[in-house]
Amino acid sequence: MSGGVVWITGLPASGKSTLAARVHRELLGEGRASCLLDGDEVRDALVPRPGYAPRERDDFYETLARLAALIARQGPLVIVAATAHRRAYRERARALAPRLVEVYMDVPPGVCRERDPKGLYRAAGAGEIDALPGAGPDYEAPRSPEIVARGGEDEAALGAILERARSWSAAAEARSW
Repeated sequence: MSGGVVWITGLPASGKSTLAARVHRELLGEGRASCLLDGDEVRDALVPRPGYAPRERDDFYETLARLAALIARQGPLVIVAATAHRRAYRERARALAPRLVEVYMDVPPGVCRERDPKGLYRAAGAGEIDALPGAGPDYEAPRSPEIVARGGEDEAALGAILERARSWSAAAEARSW
């Protein structure tokens, strides 16, 4: 079993999707099996589309954690880019996955609000969104993430994630001999 989950968590607009895409491209370029599950894309693919009420968020993150674990058990490295603003969501994912590395996007809220590529903070400020983590529900930062990133372009974090992925692959290859 060489699979595992890299769960990239942080405030909206902190660079989760950017870092996840970079990890995915690097692994594919090395010929390593990987799968990218971006929370927004998974949410859009589900029918019925999950909402943002507390129970709907609970169900969505349970589904995302189970999906990531299911894929990881097949061998690929699964990169999840999802806010998962409650520690309980990420702890559940860790309990389900064969292996999990938590990557925390430690980006100040002001920087996230300034970036705001999807206009989420603007919409929250205008009262159009009432459940945006960091602008509504609190974001519960990880207590002891394995990796801390300062944004989507953080080279040190990218290197640390890739090193972990390579070590999982090397261990699996050694066992297969």
